[in-house]
Amino acid sequence: MDKVKIAVIGGSGLYSLLENSEEWKTETKYGKTSDTIKIGKIAGKKIAFLPRHGSGHSIPPARVPYIANIEALSQLGVKRIIATNAVGSINLKYKPGDFVLFDQFINTTHRPDTFFNEEKVVHVSSADSYCSELNAIALKAGRKIGLPMRKKATVIVVNGPRFSTKAESRYYSMIGGDVINMTQYPENVLAIEKAMCYLGIGIVTDYDAGVFKGTKTASLHEVNKKFNENITKLKELLSEIILNIPEKRSCSCKNSLDNAEAAK
Repeated sequence: MDKVKIAVIGGSGLYSLLENSEEWKTETKYGKTSDTIKIGKIAGKKIAFLPRHGSGHSIPPARVPYIANIEALSQLGVKRIIATNAVGSINLKYKPGDFVLFDQFINTTHRPDTFFNEEKVVHVSSADSYCSELNAIALKAGRKIGLPMRKKATVIVVNGPRFSTKAESRYYSMIGGDVINMTQYPENVLAIEKAMCYLGIGIVTDYDAGVFKGTKTASLHEVNKKFNENITKLKELLSEIILNIPEKRSCSCKNSLDNAEAAK
């Protein structure tokens, strides 16, 4: 199979993005991927699509096979990943319906999160863990098609599957979080360990835990409803982003492993 340089990771509602798709099934040395990877075209470019929770949304956040997923995409030749997430707001400036581009994260989970746990020790930097080139392309694309875009956001990553308490939401807001999600980590840092570019796009679905006065407590029904209301807009955004991704990478992501290996 020809190399696929761009991948989209997201919900099963995005399957219809791909034109004339085919299936690619593999099992890596880290186990099986979340689901069969679909390969098709968007904006004339060959794209891989992987549903993070499986096509039936049957895999909870803590059990997503993140390492196998990123390994499989690497085997395909993927150099750029566009990931989509539903997020709750813990910053009043970020409103339901907003599209946000992550630029920082705070991880509160304890999930396996590295490819370098056995044969060698590698210390990659995650100081800037989202691709600046892809973020700039996404911001321009979103504004072109008239979406309410937020050019940066710090995402708090929690284990799930439960939603936060009000006390937790207040705490996460106090330590600098803007939005909250269950699946951004360790997907993003695993991409860094493969020298991939990673773009994280969030759709704000609610104010987390009803933490702000006059807002409702988060529920799966409301989260899914708000996210699905924006699926068409998300597809349009993804197509516009992919259309404008250049062949050659000019960011520093491709050099993420330079000088990262521990001295022997």
